[in-house]
Amino acid sequence: MALFYTTTGVDHFLRPEWYLKIVPPPLPFKYTAVYVSGFLEILFGVLLILPSTRLFAGWGLIILLITIYPANIYLAITNGDALNIPPLIAWGRLPMQFIFMGIAYWHTKN
Repeated sequence: MALFYTTTGVDHFLRPEWYLKIVPPPLPFKYTAVYVSGFLEILFGVLLILPSTRLFAGWGLIILLITIYPANIYLAITNGDALNIPPLIAWGRLPMQFIFMGIAYWHTKN
């Protein structure tokens, strides 16, 4: 999970335009949202490595996943058109976020 979040966070800085496509249109400061979420993914990913900071990282990831959930809803509402992916994948991302939250919660216990 640490590697997953860290590499995904870095990708926010390498390809911000890809992530901008799923920021819901009404939200302001789209680039800022992409960069902040990327930074937090890197931060929490790194903090997952150390047992002494896993509690903080796990709860941080849960809050982050809740915060970015509207982007996944927007992607689903567009039936995947926002990222040019099949509707099944777009809609399938919604329940996956809860699995990721569960894994993050599990990390708070270790």
